[in-house]
Amino acid sequence: MSRVGKKPVALPAGVTAKVEGQTVAIKGGKGELRFVAPSDVAVSLADNRLKVDPRNETKRARAMWGTTRAMLNNLVVGVTKGFEKRLEINGVGYKAAVAGKKLQLSLGYSHDVTFPIPQGITIVTPKPTEITISGTDRHQVGQVAAEIRAFRPPEPYKGKGVKYSGEFIFRKEGKKK
Repeated sequence: MSRVGKKPVALPAGVTAKVEGQTVAIKGGKGELRFVAPSDVAVSLADNRLKVDPRNETKRARAMWGTTRAMLNNLVVGVTKGFEKRLEINGVGYKAAVAGKKLQLSLGYSHDVTFPIPQGITIVTPKPTEITISGTDRHQVGQVAAEIRAFRPPEPYKGKGVKYSGEFIFRKEGKKK
């Protein structure tokens, strides 16, 4: 039994939800998000709360029960507060700057890396060595952060590269002469 799935998703003031079959549309102050629930679960709206129930007692239905509830909760949080990821850049000469709808990254290659900023995502560089990614869709924010980090992941000897803020990089000692 899913403990997560049993708990209904409360809609705060200013957030409206519409359930049409398996499609759930949630509208709030930061925008509107949609989610198509799997056919193994049923989503209902009552008393300003979204409730998820499994349609049958299969293993997949029980798994999708909690997953769907968590996805709906992420939509509600996304349209009210939004999501944010922070990246740090370590290395001599490594830096980032936003130029229009593109992120320019100098990461020690022979050329700068240009990353087009997707729609629905806001990227800010408060310092040349910090990147803040924000948006309403949790999955999209995490995906963009992972793609930027993948351009130059942190290496274990000097710690140079792009890492998540607060991420621990296991450091290696290096060769001894």
